[in-house]
Amino acid sequence: MRDYKLVVLGAGGVGKSCLTVQFVQGVYIDTYDPTIEDSYSKEIEVDGRACNLEILDTAGVAQFTAMRELYIKNGQGFILVYSVADKKSLEELLTIREQITRIKGTSNVPMVLVGNKCDLTEERELEPEDGIEVSKQWNKVPFYETSAMYRMNVDDAFVDVVRQIIRKEVMQQQNSEQEEQNEKITDFQQPLQTQRSQQLLTKDRSFTPQAPQNNNPTQPKPQTEAIPKSQQAPQKSATTDSGSDGCCIIS
Repeated sequence: MRDYKLVVLGAGGVGKSCLTVQFVQGVYIDTYDPTIEDSYSKEIEVDGRACNLEILDTAGVAQFTAMRELYIKNGQGFILVYSVADKKSLEELLTIREQITRIKGTSNVPMVLVGNKCDLTEERELEPEDGIEVSKQWNKVPFYETSAMYRMNVDDAFVDVVRQIIRKEVMQQQNSEQEEQNEKITDFQQPLQTQRSQQLLTKDRSFTPQAPQNNNPTQPKPQTEAIPKSQQAPQKSATTDSGSDGCCIIS
């Protein structure tokens, strides 16, 4: 069984404690007692996975907002609650959500936007479209209008944020396994590449260039045997005669 830490955030008087107690205990609290910090635990099953939820119900009054940063650091999923009967409570969530993304270093944080007290039809200051518009601005964060009194959409809101946490865990696990597999492939290929490089280097060093062979060597000139002058034939001396026609005759 996995443990998941949820944090319920919002302005004072929006019904954070009522939502949390209704989800955990199935009880509606009809009196308002400002919360400093309450924690609850509940075991549920989400998509066949057993989960133990640690739910932190935080203070909404101004003097305790300094503790919010610690809650955000430790939380894995967030339920951001406003009251449909209090327009200002939705505006306060804009600051809270900005603080969450800043501390977590990403806008991809498991969370849901909850417009509580939807049963107070006569006191409405915000319509469902207002919550939908904020949801779009927050990268389509899931949005629910709830009634803690009638337990309307209460379970759906909490289960949704748990499902987001699980989905994020699965993706991180898959990415981690893929990185590990890539490292194994790299570690396997690197020695082979090194061995191949060494073989090529050894082959280059053992190669000795040979002088080119001449297939048509020059034949040595035959030596001429000297003939004694006594055996040489007598040579005629050349005379020049001018013929009667004036032409030069060499005989």
